[in-house]
Amino acid sequence: MSNREGTPKFPDSYIGDKSVEYDNSTWMERNQKKTSLLCLQYLRDDKLDSLGNYDVLDGNPYIIVDLGCGSGFSSEILVDSGHRVIGIDILIDMISKAKTKKKISEHKKDLELILADINHIPLRKASINHIISISAYNFIIYGAKTIREKFKTANNTALYLKKIMKPKGRIIIEFYPKDEKELDLFISSFNSNDFDGFMIKKNPAQKAGQTFLLLKKQ
Repeated sequence: MSNREGTPKFPDSYIGDKSVEYDNSTWMERNQKKTSLLCLQYLRDDKLDSLGNYDVLDGNPYIIVDLGCGSGFSSEILVDSGHRVIGIDILIDMISKAKTKKKISEHKKDLELILADINHIPLRKASINHIISISAYNFIIYGAKTIREKFKTANNTALYLKKIMKPKGRIIIEFYPKDEKELDLFISSFNSNDFDGFMIKKNPAQKAGQTFLLLKKQ
C-alpha cells in the first residue's frame, strides 16, 4: 500500500507504534475504504462476466474473504455492503484493531476475524464465494530468498485459494508489485491454476505501482 511517506516495509510498518499510526490515519482509512468500494465494483465487472463460462453475479450477499484485512477498514466496507466477511491477517497488532472495530459494528455477526498466514488459511474446501485483497498480496512472498522459492509460494497460494472457493468464484487483488518481474510472477501463478482474468493499472505506463488483478475461477 502506497502512502505519502514512502513505501511501507512488511512487517515493520504494521506492528507496534506503526500499527497505531496506521489505524489512526484519516488518510489511510479514506484510501482503504475507497479502494474497497472500487474492488466491489470490479467484482461485478462486465468483462469478468464474459471470461470462461459467461455468468453474471446475482444480487445475493456473499461470503467474502478479506485477505490481509489489516486493522479492518476494508472489512468494514464489505460488511456494510451486505456481505458476510472473513477477515484474515497474520499480524496480531492489525487483527486486534480490527476486532476493536468489530465490537462497535452494527453488523458484527457478519464478520469473523482470523489470525492466520495467507498461505495456510483455516477454511474448508469450496466454502467461500469470493476473495478481495487490498494492499497485502505481494507480502505473501516475504522471506522468500530465491526466484524458485517465490514462485513456489505464489503458486501454492493460488492453488489453495482455488480450493477454498466455490465454483465461479472471483478474486479481486489490489497490490503494489515492486517491478514487472514480480507482477509476472503473480499473474503466472494464477494462470497456472485455472484462473481467467486481466489486469487494470492506475498508470498503464508504470510497471510497478497500484495494480488490480480481476480473476475468475474456471
